[in-house]
This record gives sequence, C-alpha cells and structure tokens, in this order.
Amino acid sequence: MKRKETREEAVKIAYCMDINKEFDKELPCKYINHFEIEGVDSEYLNKTMDDLIDNLDTIDKYITDNSKDWKINRIAKVDLAVLRVAISEILYNSSIPASVSINEAVEISKKYSNDDSHKFINGILGTVVRCIEE
Repeated sequence: MKRKETREEAVKIAYCMDINKEFDKELPCKYINHFEIEGVDSEYLNKTMDDLIDNLDTIDKYITDNSKDWKINRIAKVDLAVLRVAISEILYNSSIPASVSINEAVEISKKYSNDDSHKFINGILGTVVRCIEE
C-alpha cells in the first residue's frame, strides 16, 4: 500500500476517533487489524496518528484560528479529519513537504467530502502554512 492509501486510512481513523470521542493510540492498530488492511506504511501511520493525538489541542487551535467564522464543531467531521491529518504532517513530519500534505488533503476531500470542501481545506491549509512560515 502506498503512502497515499495509508494517508486515506489515517483520515478514516481520525474520523472514527472524532466520532467516538476516543483518541487512543491503540486505535490505528485495532482499525487495521479489524478491517484486515494489508501493506500499510505503519511507520508513517503510527507517527502521524501519535502526533495527531499528542498535539490535538495545538492542531485544533490552528484550525480554529485559520477558519474565519467557522467554529470547529461546525466543520464537517470528514473535513476535520482531513485537516487534522494534514496539519499533523505539516507541523510534525519534516520529511513531507507542506505542498504535498496540502495536495493530498485536497485530493482526499474531493474523494470523501462534498463538492466544495476541497476549496475550504485548501484555503485553511494554505493559511496555516503561511502562519507557520511567519
């Protein structure tokens, strides 16, 4: 399984965590085993999910601070999961260029969310990256 597919699984796991309000570091392994998913880039998945869980408040603050007139509880759960995974990569995984994280997030949102979500996600992530660079 390529990084792209593993990233999609990370978004699905982040979505499950949010829906169930259970941000448990064991959940990614349980998820992969339950759905019998093979070939996962487990190093990437574990790092991304650990970073997301460990820094959820910081990640959510970036989302809140950079989404004008949108409270985090109003953002669609799928979009929130996409944003959390992407921001986790941008902030805590220097081996992935921010442009790649943004592009992949946009593509995932086109696949799993509504027709306009990719614009919203692209806008927030672009603003987050500019904020970090300043």
